[in-house]
Amino acid sequence: MLAVIFILVVAIALFITERLRVDGVALLVLAALVFSGLLDVQSALAGFGNPAVVTIAAMFVLSGGLYRTGIANLVGKWVLRVAGGSDAKLVAVIMISVGAMSGFMNDIGVAALMLPVVMDIARRTGRSPSKLLIPLSFAALMGGKTTLIGTAANILLSASLVDYGLEPFALFDFLPIGMMVMATGIAYMILVGTRLLPTRETPAGGEGRMQDDLAARYGLRDRLHVVRVPDNSPLAGHSLRQSRIGSALDLNVIAIMRDRRIVAAPVPETRIRGGDRLLVEGPFQRFDELVGIQHLVPADLDVGAFDLAGDTVGLAEVEVSEDSPLLGQSLQSAGFRKRFGAIVLAMRQGGEIVLTRLEHRTVSAGDTLLIQAERDALETIIERGEIGAARPVEPPEAFDRYHLSRLLRPLRIPAGSALAGKSLVESRLGDAYRMGVLGILRGGELQLLVDPDERLEVDDILLVKARPLDLAISRGLIELELEAGPPPDLADIDAQGVGLMEVVLSPNASATGNTLRGMRFRDKFGVSVLALTRAGEVYDANRRDMEIRFGDGLLLFGDVAHLRKLGMEGDFIALTAGVREAPKSEKAPLAALILFGVVGAAISGLAPIAVAALFGALLMVLTGCLDSREAYRVIEWPAIILVAGMLPLGLAMESTGLAGLVAERVVSSMGAMGPFAIMAALFWLTVAAAQVMPTAVVAVLMAPIAINSALQLGYSPHSMLMLIAMAVSSSFMTPVGHAVNVLVMGPGGYRFTDYAKVGLPLTIVVFLTVMTVMPWLWPLVSVPPG
Repeated sequence: MLAVIFILVVAIALFITERLRVDGVALLVLAALVFSGLLDVQSALAGFGNPAVVTIAAMFVLSGGLYRTGIANLVGKWVLRVAGGSDAKLVAVIMISVGAMSGFMNDIGVAALMLPVVMDIARRTGRSPSKLLIPLSFAALMGGKTTLIGTAANILLSASLVDYGLEPFALFDFLPIGMMVMATGIAYMILVGTRLLPTRETPAGGEGRMQDDLAARYGLRDRLHVVRVPDNSPLAGHSLRQSRIGSALDLNVIAIMRDRRIVAAPVPETRIRGGDRLLVEGPFQRFDELVGIQHLVPADLDVGAFDLAGDTVGLAEVEVSEDSPLLGQSLQSAGFRKRFGAIVLAMRQGGEIVLTRLEHRTVSAGDTLLIQAERDALETIIERGEIGAARPVEPPEAFDRYHLSRLLRPLRIPAGSALAGKSLVESRLGDAYRMGVLGILRGGELQLLVDPDERLEVDDILLVKARPLDLAISRGLIELELEAGPPPDLADIDAQGVGLMEVVLSPNASATGNTLRGMRFRDKFGVSVLALTRAGEVYDANRRDMEIRFGDGLLLFGDVAHLRKLGMEGDFIALTAGVREAPKSEKAPLAALILFGVVGAAISGLAPIAVAALFGALLMVLTGCLDSREAYRVIEWPAIILVAGMLPLGLAMESTGLAGLVAERVVSSMGAMGPFAIMAALFWLTVAAAQVMPTAVVAVLMAPIAINSALQLGYSPHSMLMLIAMAVSSSFMTPVGHAVNVLVMGPGGYRFTDYAKVGLPLTIVVFLTVMTVMPWLWPLVSVPPG
């Protein structure tokens, strides 16, 4: 029991802190159960063959088929037609339609399906999306309570009954109490909940005002400025990519105003001309710091004053061997400096000598590296030959063989320079300006192998390795001129065939965990990311290096054709109807028929729900509602691994007696107060866990406790598990309680507290409804089988 408790506590801590992905936590739990001897391998891996897991995977495919065939578009048109002009009626119709779909589709899929539809409705009717999106999210959660296949938690709770030799739930056993909860929940949202929601102002006027709405919500206007390129600027003739306005100044060039015309959404290869006026977007901190001041000036010192070797530092030449660990990697990805304690000053590849941007070069066998390191590290590299055959070289030979003097420049930091007080990393001389600092001369003492965290000081003389072009570009950035007055109206830019679009990361996105820079987002899609929203906060700075997550919102700007192409990507949900991939509308009746067939087979007993759902998923592919690639993509594999990996923990809780012990404690502490006290305790314990943990995990952990409690008291296990089912899907009070809450957070502009403000009263309403109707629909007292 203690071993199970320890594993359980660690797993809960990892779920709450999100230090690891949920599927990773599940696999750790599975491994811990095996290595601790709590379960044998066969029992631990049985979860992957559990009918509940198969059913959940098949339901993802069924939901994907309904999504791909455009069922939501039909529902959206119906919602607009039925709701008319009434706010209450609109909320009611949205919640009823979402709840109905959620009973037969994955709730995350329903939310992703209806999110763009509801955003379009908000724009067309001039309503605030913040008044509609939490009702959408909560309706998806409540709709999942109405059928066996509505949520993975319901399927798992039913499967737990089989593990105890009891009859599983039928498909519509959840419907009576689920419908009562849904009805009271919708009534609460109409009468009370919408009044507690924030109002995000949205300009009326429909689609024509969408650009203004997005610009206002993301605070875009405050970050727009016009920058002028002087007539004789060193930037003239160079592309935007070469100018490094983005990497050095953190600015996006939205448009170039030239000769009374506008070049909207210029590509990175667009050439700059003297006299161009650039409409730029971004935080202006670095612009204010760097522009207008010479931060590095030539030092009156000969390069020869910098000796690249000395008593403690030396040089060596290394020929990369056939079995070198560097092969096929760049120096940066291989972590060369940290791994070997050395830096690469130059590289010879074939007959070419490479002196700049070395960290991005892929290393091949036969390449020669000129390295600099402390003497001890250098001797280790030479003796071990791990990189390849190495020999020491003296500075004169190195200068001669690699022509180092052509690119070495002594530069001084003058008074007033923004570089003073910054570390080398913070100065971004390397990544933004492409200058490599090989040494610092300070107070007559030369420092080599400078630590990246070394703070720069006024009058420091830096030995910099840089091309003349890089020095000229740096000078050109300093000479940029900020224009006074307001920037042009975005409507003028929008008229040039470009525009703004908002997207959110989809549940199955392969981009999750990547950075925009690592994805080369602008190169891949041809559009700029102007802002990123997460948890109600807008991030406009450093967004290139932020790891993007599910539910993040991106404000994009670019050519309409490129925006439409991105809107068809599976990684993103476009919140504008016109840019999404056209659904297979002709297949919609067929997809609906397949779903009805699955439901009919399960109700009639013709096939178990796992077999019926699996066959239905196969038909979705065979009939062309989904192709095989889409079918694999719509399955949320982390969720499948999570469920399969956590099921053995429930088994371990039962086999060690832990579930029985917890149930005994619950019964002994609450039993004297009657069955309703026990029901209330289990309900609120489940609800509390569901606010911070995946609902499938909560179902796996609570099922054995609830069943053991029921058996000890002589109550119906089915009643207790129905209670748990109603509680586990009540993840209303935090955005992290369920993925559907995360999905609507950015587009709705919600904060963490908005969910608690609206969700806590709703949870109380659900609790009172369940406690009132449960005795009538699922009587507690029964004689357990056997």
